[in-house]
Amino acid sequence: MTDFGIIGHAGVRATLAQQGAHALMLVGPSRVGRRPLARWLAARVNCAQPQAPCGSCPSCLAAAAGTHGDVWEVGPRLTTTTGKAARRALIPISVVSEKHDSGSEYERHIVEWLMVAPHARRKVVVIDGAEHLNEAAANALLKTVEEPPHGALFVFLTEELGRVMPTIASRATRVAVPPVADAELEAALLRLEGRADPELLAFAQGRPGVLFEREAVREALGGARTFLEAVRGSMLEALDAAEGLEKRFDPQWHPEALAWTLRDAAPQVRLAADAALQEAWSALEQYVSPALVFQVLALRLRAALGCSG
Repeated sequence: MTDFGIIGHAGVRATLAQQGAHALMLVGPSRVGRRPLARWLAARVNCAQPQAPCGSCPSCLAAAAGTHGDVWEVGPRLTTTTGKAARRALIPISVVSEKHDSGSEYERHIVEWLMVAPHARRKVVVIDGAEHLNEAAANALLKTVEEPPHGALFVFLTEELGRVMPTIASRATRVAVPPVADAELEAALLRLEGRADPELLAFAQGRPGVLFEREAVREALGGARTFLEAVRGSMLEALDAAEGLEKRFDPQWHPEALAWTLRDAAPQVRLAADAALQEAWSALEQYVSPALVFQVLALRLRAALGCSG
């Protein structure tokens, strides 16, 4: 029987089970468990067992795996039409309706997909990153959210409710997804690998998703420590470390790992270091040469840390 990858959140699940709305907005930090909860909810509305979701029928297993035919998970476009990494996360209007997809970027579109009756009980659209729906996309989606065909369910996921277009936010019932208690995370980690890891739990800050990517997180934390130790050394060591970080850089974890590793620095040091880190990540998004970005980052961190020579 699948647990849908959910750690904790018994209270959230109880709240979701009582909801009858056709549009929900799950609000919480990155990797706190919003997507597993959305899959649990999609399984619940499509499971035919009395104690839904049963977690073991074909419908539930497909929902948990993200392969259910009546569940569609939509997220920001990660690449441009030319194949480059997108400079900013965006859920475009072209995925909402076929009539707005003049370049035929997508094989299916939300509005048209929902017009077809579900194979099971209810179609579910999970929009992961509702804050990335621009005004045009939100407006094109509005009528379908208000009157979903065949009783479809919309589940919007967001880290920043204030950035969600008001036309969407005002039409969805909000459900907060808070961080999970450390004791629950510790128990889950013991089940997953049979040992404790205080540093990993401290870094997780109540986010269960960190445990499922723990090896990548540990590698990023180790890389951050190595990089900062070299930055505190000689100029040559710092520049060599910049080259090494460029080759190993994981955009999912290194930015957070570097900031977290500097968490105990003096306030003025932390302020200068945070500014250097933010400018570096912004430069990478603008396609500035990675080699140059990491060299400049190393030099700016040396200055922030008061290194000389």
